[in-house]
Amino acid sequence: MFYRHLRNELWKLFGKKRTYIGFGAFLLAQNAMVLLFHFTHWQDRVHEVLEGNGYVAQEYISALTVAVVMLVPQILLLMPLYTSLVGGDLVAKEAEDGTLRMILSRPISRFRLLLVKWLAGVVFSIVLVIALGGTALLFARLWFPWRGMFVYVQWPENIFSLMSPGHGLERYFFSHLFMAFNSSIIVGLAFMFSCFNMKPAAATILALSFLFINLVIEHIPFLEQYHEWFLLYHFRAWMLTYADPIPWPRILGSVCVLVAFQMTTFLIGAAGFQARDIKS
Repeated sequence: MFYRHLRNELWKLFGKKRTYIGFGAFLLAQNAMVLLFHFTHWQDRVHEVLEGNGYVAQEYISALTVAVVMLVPQILLLMPLYTSLVGGDLVAKEAEDGTLRMILSRPISRFRLLLVKWLAGVVFSIVLVIALGGTALLFARLWFPWRGMFVYVQWPENIFSLMSPGHGLERYFFSHLFMAFNSSIIVGLAFMFSCFNMKPAAATILALSFLFINLVIEHIPFLEQYHEWFLLYHFRAWMLTYADPIPWPRILGSVCVLVAFQMTTFLIGAAGFQARDIKS
């Protein structure tokens, strides 16, 4: 019965047109970015950095390099928006449409209902990240050759890595595990607000506001020593998968913090939902 409930929830989620807004936005953004990379002087900057460090730049102007560069702004700007949009809909939309009371009239607990909806949100997060990474690599490959990967992040993680095509592809897939985890965290955050008595748009805005406040406070100069207290610091663990060597203690520490945050948001949302009077 739990499997059937989850399957029906997934059918409901992926049957909504607004679920696919993020997929469409990613496709448009990636096509625009890859064309800009191909027809502008973006490669000059890469040549300058690589040749200044004694490397042959032409060996690393590749589909893998471009795909990673394309992912960074989309992960920072677009993914939080569209995952929050879906997370904010999971419960609040049912209440707004008046179908929540009908659902709860069936012999299932409120906790099970929330768990199934939360799992559906996690599945959406995974599918969204797979689509994001797959299309980014596909579009980059259409315009750029298959060569080595170059990853350069000057701030805040200071990453400078050169990898063979095979090794780079492995790191590329590995980083998407952490991106999917980050995406599920954002869905869970919006889901928590959605469990309270508010509109779906309000839940989405509150989740985005929480992330934006983290971003703003983290960039205040005299608060740099407290960066480990901010959520976005731990979100950047996906970038560290491209470092050489991989800083496993830092990544595992961030994963533990994010797991705790995910569990906390779910339990707070569940407690709020249990206390709600659905009849009113």
